[in-house]
Amino acid sequence: MPTRAATSTDASELPLLELFTDGACSGNPGPGGWAFILRHPASGKSVEGSGAEPMTTNNRMELMGAIEGLLAIKKRSRVDLFADSQYVVKGLDSWLKSWKARGWRTADKKPVLNLDLWQRLDEVASRHVVRTHWVRGHNEHPENERCDQLAVAAREALVRGR
Repeated sequence: MPTRAATSTDASELPLLELFTDGACSGNPGPGGWAFILRHPASGKSVEGSGAEPMTTNNRMELMGAIEGLLAIKKRSRVDLFADSQYVVKGLDSWLKSWKARGWRTADKKPVLNLDLWQRLDEVASRHVVRTHWVRGHNEHPENERCDQLAVAAREALVRGR
């Protein structure tokens, strides 16, 4: 898997973290939720986070899960990021570099969708050494299933709260 390096520090000296992310949306656009699980494999400790927005898209929620998960990391680390979103994985692995080189335009010269979130994800990912992993969604992957539950619960809590 591709790796995004932030600085010249030897990555092997950095702590290793696992970040699992997901997003959920009811309607597209519609109310949506995002979630992450951040785990420190050496200690077994983990933290969960989630949130919701009243009018959003699935892709925006997938991006928010990754952004918020990376923001939860307090010091520079090696991060194995697991997502069921090809949009997030391919974006981090290959599209970002090309988009930036073209002034945040796609190959067909259109503006990048969700530019605000892609720029934010680029900024927070650059603080770490991130390696992405795609996982098939809704396929009994325990952390992916848990993230989905958290994202849906956040979305539902928002909808009930209206």
